[in-house]
Amino acid sequence: MSTMPLAQSNRLPSWADEIRRRYLRGESSQFVLHGNVHDLILDDPDGSIDKRSGEERLLSCPEFLYKVLLEKKSLVALYNVSTGVKFVRGKIPSGFEDLLLAKEPAKVLPLLERLLLTQNGVAVVIEYADTVAPAGETSFSTVDDRATVVTLQRWSTLPAIDKNDSVIFLLVENLSELHPKLVANPRVATVQVPIPGNAERSALLRQIRPDMPPDDVEIMTEVTAGLKTIQIKGILAPSDPGTDDEVERTKYITELLGGGPPALERASKLAQITRGMPKSEIRRLIAPEGPATPSSDGDARREVLRLIAARKREIIERECYSLIEFVEPKHGFEVVGGMDEVKKDLTQIAKNIREGRRNRVPMGLLFTGPMGTGKTFVAEAFAKESGLTAIKFKNFRSKWVGATEGNLERILQVVQAIGQVMVIIDECDRAFGNQGDEDGGTNSRVIARIKEFMSDTTNRGRVLFVLMTNRPDKVDIDLKRAGRLDRKIPFFYPQTPVEVETVLSAQLRKNKVQSELRFPEHRGVLEPIVGMSNADIEAVVLLSSDYASQRAEQAAVSADDLTRAVRDYLPSRDIEMLELMELLAVFEASNRRMLPAKYADLPISDLQQRLQLLKITVGSRR
Repeated sequence: MSTMPLAQSNRLPSWADEIRRRYLRGESSQFVLHGNVHDLILDDPDGSIDKRSGEERLLSCPEFLYKVLLEKKSLVALYNVSTGVKFVRGKIPSGFEDLLLAKEPAKVLPLLERLLLTQNGVAVVIEYADTVAPAGETSFSTVDDRATVVTLQRWSTLPAIDKNDSVIFLLVENLSELHPKLVANPRVATVQVPIPGNAERSALLRQIRPDMPPDDVEIMTEVTAGLKTIQIKGILAPSDPGTDDEVERTKYITELLGGGPPALERASKLAQITRGMPKSEIRRLIAPEGPATPSSDGDARREVLRLIAARKREIIERECYSLIEFVEPKHGFEVVGGMDEVKKDLTQIAKNIREGRRNRVPMGLLFTGPMGTGKTFVAEAFAKESGLTAIKFKNFRSKWVGATEGNLERILQVVQAIGQVMVIIDECDRAFGNQGDEDGGTNSRVIARIKEFMSDTTNRGRVLFVLMTNRPDKVDIDLKRAGRLDRKIPFFYPQTPVEVETVLSAQLRKNKVQSELRFPEHRGVLEPIVGMSNADIEAVVLLSSDYASQRAEQAAVSADDLTRAVRDYLPSRDIEMLELMELLAVFEASNRRMLPAKYADLPISDLQQRLQLLKITVGSRR
């Protein structure tokens, strides 16, 4: 096979070189390209082959295929259902003029098949392949849709196509939107076009901003992780010239920066990055507390990096259709009271992450314990301590067939590209619990994909999953195994006045409440709230602050104020349910040293007996 070789491998990104090798080995002549297929691809990153400008070397995926990968093919046809067939290389052979008139797949595909069987060295590129052979139950498909799927499947088995040295490409952004019979066909090779990695982003930055210092290139490469080429280009090298709007924006930013020539020079750079933003958003990012007057190049660079990071978050959230949410932690462990063993473990993990010791970082963490024990609060503090970008999954489930799996793939692709990211999933028992197959198997497929991604060891130290639940018994047991959630960390309510004291002191700091409390002198006041949740203790602190303000607006909380609040506050509690959640956390814990003394010293048999009784009594409650 392949008397006409494809482009040289030293000119190709890894995914394109994989296509080249599989084609030359005769493994397949039909390829499904999925993922980042609507992005720009940088041809010849180091400029060693020709002297085209960086702008000219940025090609769309179809352009890259027929201009670079398929440069030796004599005839290349590009097809989508909107514009029909266009011959982007070579002249249309005699007898195939009807190809230029038809657009419907039912008419176009038979003509393309005849072209593939009668001509040598033909390449067919089908854009938006999901509109040609969409996913769906065969029984609900039209006759034309069924014929399309059968035709595309037959192409992968026709010896004449191999003999004629021809090749077919199907381009689709989301693999789940293409008919599954094509995806599962062993003769059809599936190749993912990834979001640009570090090397690709670095080469792109050198092309679009050749004047950028090497140190800045390195920093920008890190900051733009997770963005597509076209997005990076849009931020750092917008193509349209300055407009009146940009002039106005430059003037506005100059005022925010305090005016003067240095501010004007910086404002001209920031005006490009803030294109399309309203003035209120520009003010929030550049000078949230009024006009700023940074005086050094370092300050100016930090402004640019902060704006790029903000645009990156905006772009990624929009790219994922608001399926994820970035978390901006405002506190570290300094405001987390008590939980010394938990903080000790997490501090060591954070240190390993910061220092790049990836082999010592767990694949995932499970935070378990009753509600109000501070699981989410600690997770956000851990995100700040570790320096990881923190995101939360929103509701990515959809009522449409295949849409849920497609949403998940989009999220995971972005997570993989960002790197150095913490994925926080709260109430994971609801998100990935044992929910049966009443949804047609969607839930089981989602869980299977999550498991596959979580157990990918190449993500160790780059993507850390933090799952939280108060009902770990309802989480798929295979999700909790070592290699996915290596560390299970239990959270409990404060068990002694000393533990309550540390939590209460942290809540005073967190809420910036002035107090006259002195410990251990006033520790006796805390006896009634031993066993309450961290959230309840915070409520007591805020209530005592209200009582203090009744004496004087800026009055500090006194022991009497706290005593009054403790007596007045009534928590909402289901004692048996909370005990069940505590015992579940005990049995999930990875380390005995994290357990309270009242559980650590009890025989396992007694704990199991009590747990079984509670499950019978309250296990079905939510």
